[in-house]
Amino acid sequence: MHDSTDLALHGNGMKRTLGVVDLTALGVAAIVGAGIFSTIGNAAASGGPAVSLLFVFTAVACGLSAMCYAEFASSIPISGSAYTYAYASFGELVAWIIGWDLIMEYAIGNIAVAISWSGYFIGLLEGFGWHIYAFLTTDYLTAYRGFHEAQALLQHGTAIQDLSPALGQAYQAWMTAPQLFNFRFIADIPAFMIVVAITWICYIGIRESKRANNLMVLLKIGVLILVIAAGAFYVDPAHWSPFAPNGLPGVLKGVSGVFFAYIGFDAISTTAEECKNPKRDLPRSMFYALLITTVLYVLVSLVLTGMVSYDQLGVADPLAFVFAKLHLAKLSGIIAVSAVVAMASVLLVFQLGQPRIWMSMSRDGLLPPRFAKLHPKYRTPGFSTIVTGVIVALPSLFMNLTEVTDLTSIGTLFAFILVSGGILILNPKGDKAGNRNGFVVPYLNSRYFIPPLLLFLAGLILFVGGGLPSFGLWFSGFSIHSIPYLLFAITTLVITALALVKSWSFIPVLGLLTNFYLMSELGITNWTRFGVWLVIGLLLYFSYGIFHSKLSEEKQVG
Repeated sequence: MHDSTDLALHGNGMKRTLGVVDLTALGVAAIVGAGIFSTIGNAAASGGPAVSLLFVFTAVACGLSAMCYAEFASSIPISGSAYTYAYASFGELVAWIIGWDLIMEYAIGNIAVAISWSGYFIGLLEGFGWHIYAFLTTDYLTAYRGFHEAQALLQHGTAIQDLSPALGQAYQAWMTAPQLFNFRFIADIPAFMIVVAITWICYIGIRESKRANNLMVLLKIGVLILVIAAGAFYVDPAHWSPFAPNGLPGVLKGVSGVFFAYIGFDAISTTAEECKNPKRDLPRSMFYALLITTVLYVLVSLVLTGMVSYDQLGVADPLAFVFAKLHLAKLSGIIAVSAVVAMASVLLVFQLGQPRIWMSMSRDGLLPPRFAKLHPKYRTPGFSTIVTGVIVALPSLFMNLTEVTDLTSIGTLFAFILVSGGILILNPKGDKAGNRNGFVVPYLNSRYFIPPLLLFLAGLILFVGGGLPSFGLWFSGFSIHSIPYLLFAITTLVITALALVKSWSFIPVLGLLTNFYLMSELGITNWTRFGVWLVIGLLLYFSYGIFHSKLSEEKQVG
């Protein structure tokens, strides 16, 4: 950790080319992707027009975490994001856990993004009348499962033309794929190619990545403004009544999808060593990115739910669907192009972020030294970038990982919780002495803010009570599905008591508990998968990291 700080402060060869505009564009690029173009539809279908308020609530939760990220980024201006901050706060073991956890947000999450991009891209080509063989645009697992499901339907008398488009494509892919020794060559080539292209851009330099990203961000922001401006003329206020047709449970049902729409602002902090002025620009860019995207999300959600009834929005491409439904075909086509660009920019930001986290872990000895080596010409972590590309590109060829949305969300929330907790450990009372020229989370004494908040929540539970998903499970009897809520309740009691006794800063306390609540809403299945993933990470740490870490070497020398 000390070596990393020295490298950042005295020069490590990485090119410092990013200003506040570039960093804000990276944040917007990471945030505005699958969320605005797909998951917003399902969230609106469940919550109605009131989903716009859920975007505000989630933005506040992310904003609380962003303040904690901003203080860390300002006081520890080196690459590594939450990994680096956890190392400074909790020590090596927790830092390894969060570094391993971030692989879900960055690398594994990008597999799903690549597969989703492929779907949008193929749909765009088909809109122009260009068709690619199904076995070149479908992953193997989808084709295999779809073929057997379609075969069962066909045997029961269903006509092949009556199969759903997805089943029909899977069946066609399986039937037309070339074979060798009974193995069918079926792969999602577009998903593979976009990952290769994006990885190459990340490999050749941060300046090239910056230029490509800024162009893509300008395009998709322009298209979203066009959607809002054009859609406003087709809004029928009658569609906004009732505002919350399914009540609070319906609104909260979209928590996972809405939170997934905000994932990415923290990726800005992975580029700390390539910023011109990280202490000043990193905090500003995080807040700017959150503010811009929140305004866009709220306006888009209001326009969509005003143009058509909320219950028609549960589709994969709600923006294009709404404009096509109102016979605005040209706008629908523009949105399809923008969706392809938006997904590509998300890939770019996360393909930039993951290698830099590995670079920081390697500097601390937790990964082999080669992960920290910079390319002699491009001054990027070349080996880490290539490994990230391989880890994302190869699975995107053959696997269907769209279900990792929730897993990505739970991993990100865990990172947010630890970063908020890190502030409570290192600077629980907002002391500016150690970071005079940087950003410090504003100090609000928890003793004066927690009691009124508890009274408000007690009133909410009293009047809404069983309508809240969490409390509904308690009222219906304890089960294994109640475990996340039990852990949240215990954590809330402990943190609240400590905050009141020790007068902790209210903002990181609220950030920690808010993100823990969102995490508890993701269900026991995702918690189980998350636990298995962490166990695998711990096995790797105790088989390699603990024996090679710089911290262990320092202790032995001492």
